[in-house]
Amino acid sequence: MPKYVVRHGVMRQLGVFSTRGSDIYARGLSVIARTHRGLELGEVLCEATEHIVASMDDPKYGQILREQSDDDTGELRRLWEQQQQEHEICKKRIAELALEMRLVDVEHLYGGERVIVYYLSDDRVDFRQLVKNLAKEFQTRIEMRQIGVRDEAKLLADYGDCGKPVCCNTHLSEMPPVSMRMAKLQKATLDPSKISGRCGRLKCCLRYEYDTYQDLKKDLPPIGSEILTDKGKGRVLAHEILASQLLIEGEAGRRLVIEAAEVLTVVKRGGGANPERKQKKGGGSGESAQKQPQKDSPESENPSPSKDASTDNE
Repeated sequence: MPKYVVRHGVMRQLGVFSTRGSDIYARGLSVIARTHRGLELGEVLCEATEHIVASMDDPKYGQILREQSDDDTGELRRLWEQQQQEHEICKKRIAELALEMRLVDVEHLYGGERVIVYYLSDDRVDFRQLVKNLAKEFQTRIEMRQIGVRDEAKLLADYGDCGKPVCCNTHLSEMPPVSMRMAKLQKATLDPSKISGRCGRLKCCLRYEYDTYQDLKKDLPPIGSEILTDKGKGRVLAHEILASQLLIEGEAGRRLVIEAAEVLTVVKRGGGANPERKQKKGGGSGESAQKQPQKDSPESENPSPSKDASTDNE
């Protein structure tokens, strides 16, 4: 019995789905499947081989019932219109109860087993009365799901600055953390407006080549290292990681770019910090620096935790 990887739901979840008998489905085919949540529309991505299943993180399992028919298409169109009405009703009920939450999206499963309400909130929300009101109005189970701003972009965003559909709404099933260190290593601009995605956070694509940059950087002498080449001694000032090149300062103070392969030996390894910036930060002689030691504030040692943690409420 063949198995397939199927993407389903507005959050584009991935699961491993079996078929009825020996049915075969092509990639990209829209199917009606029974998932762990209920009856849903899904998209066949590929055959679920042992290697692919092993690479998936805790996949859910289900069964493909049939290929999407014309009747299903009509029902989905009607369901989409119903979802718009449910979205407006939910927004009104939230306003009536004066809840500190912002409605993002409403998902009504194809089989009608439940309605999932996605919302944003900085704090925990007591939505018990809201759930009662919505369950009475929609006559089905209500599931409340608190999400973060990156998940909001996954639900609502369309295209990124590159002109292509946003990654979180296409091929990314999980969104790993991205740090400013990744942007600095790749020498990307540090202008927040240019390296931030539709969610307002750092772009996920900054992580794609980060591991490659790290591997290539290991083969280069650290910044500040004293090296020996066939042109004499020099000190490493900067890296061109992808090109495997070094900006060095020679004994006469002349700066030049050389290939990493031209380094004969590393006389003294540097600490990795830019020597010029180190001198500027010193701002004076060593004596004055000793007289006025600077202490780190408690805030810098214990940064406040991020509030972008998603929690599920049912």
